[in-house]
Amino acid sequence: MPRVLALETHDVRFPTSLTLACSDAMNPAPDYAAAYAVLRTDGPDELAGHGFAFTIGRFNDVQVAAIAALAPAIVGADVDELVADLGGFSRRLVGDSQLRWLGPETGIAHMAVGAIVNACWDLKARRAGLPLWRLLCDLTPAELVALVDFRYLEDAITPAEALDLLERGAEGKAARILELTAGGYPAYSTAPGWLGYTDDHLAGLLRQVIGEGFGQVKLKVGGSVQDDVRRLALAREICGPDYLIAIDANQVWGTGEAIRWIRQLAEFNPAWMEEPTFPDDILAMAQIRRAVAPVPIAAGEHVANRVVFKQLLQAGALDVMQIDATRVAGVNENVANLLLAAKAGIRVCPHAGGVGLCEAVQHLSFFDYACVSGTMDDRVIEWIDHLHEHFVSPAVVRDGRYIAPTAAGNSMEMRADSIREYSYPDGPAWAGNAVRTLGNQP
Repeated sequence: MPRVLALETHDVRFPTSLTLACSDAMNPAPDYAAAYAVLRTDGPDELAGHGFAFTIGRFNDVQVAAIAALAPAIVGADVDELVADLGGFSRRLVGDSQLRWLGPETGIAHMAVGAIVNACWDLKARRAGLPLWRLLCDLTPAELVALVDFRYLEDAITPAEALDLLERGAEGKAARILELTAGGYPAYSTAPGWLGYTDDHLAGLLRQVIGEGFGQVKLKVGGSVQDDVRRLALAREICGPDYLIAIDANQVWGTGEAIRWIRQLAEFNPAWMEEPTFPDDILAMAQIRRAVAPVPIAAGEHVANRVVFKQLLQAGALDVMQIDATRVAGVNENVANLLLAAKAGIRVCPHAGGVGLCEAVQHLSFFDYACVSGTMDDRVIEWIDHLHEHFVSPAVVRDGRYIAPTAAGNSMEMRADSIREYSYPDGPAWAGNAVRTLGNQP
């Protein structure tokens, strides 16, 4: 009878602010970080489950502490019983009344739940010897429905409607799995677009990613209108009139400012406008979408839970749903988000702008195509080509497409040497950098 022996946590940070990689209008100097969790088990195989919550540097220790505080809910659990009912486990963890008092279902507490739930799925997939996406594909429609907490959702989608969607999605599933295995899933690159980059650096990176086969890029905007117009004009000159260029303001504008600013950038035909304002302001998001049509509106990396996604869809505020693998309460809640999007007929293009997020979210898009939406039309997964070397089974993009993961698990396991090197504040990488890294200074 294997049991969870311990919940191990690590504060892992990478000094990305030294190069201004990952810089945007809201986050000028982030140090990409993972509040990392490992479930240690006993038994003949001693398999571990890995998960994390993504942050951008300072306060990663607070996120780590929140994950560690959930140890009583998982340490000592029977592994067989745990992985047999991850729907029930997730609902119990999310439903803890004292934890909900801190949210409910938002912020540090909810992301801590996500780290634990994702680690449980990693453990389940490793025991099955399957990558997470294939494990999800092997579940029956009824088993998938059982993963979802439909409380607060039934005015948008009922369990019966979800079951019908998944039963229809099962038709042709085997052929779609073969297609994914052979050809992968479309990606787009954010690598050229960070706000701190010079025009020359932007131009060089744009030419590079086009040569690498990407059919879409994303540029950060929101610093100044003049700079945005200049950078987008440069991008259009290099990429051509029909190449897909998305833009992302990272919530920096208020409602009126967003409308005025987007209208000035509309001449560059953006593939979408991402996070024009505070994403929880559902009415403002809907107002902006109406005012700037036909520019598509995208959001999701900061959407805290399935209920906010539900309301954004009900309000007609989104054209593109951007699920994030670690913002919500793990795999279970993202299954709910995918079902909401399928019911609403909204395309899903996940956010993966952070350490380990490409590795994690690829499984959800592969599952979505195989079992839920059944389409890759106008759908792409974000790709940022850095920090992948720190993962045991890094995501791979070739010719502008994610290659289907084959290693057992959820791809979130970090290399032990990377954890030692970048643990904050005592890891060797921080011994000389801490005092001069912008992201870790108040």
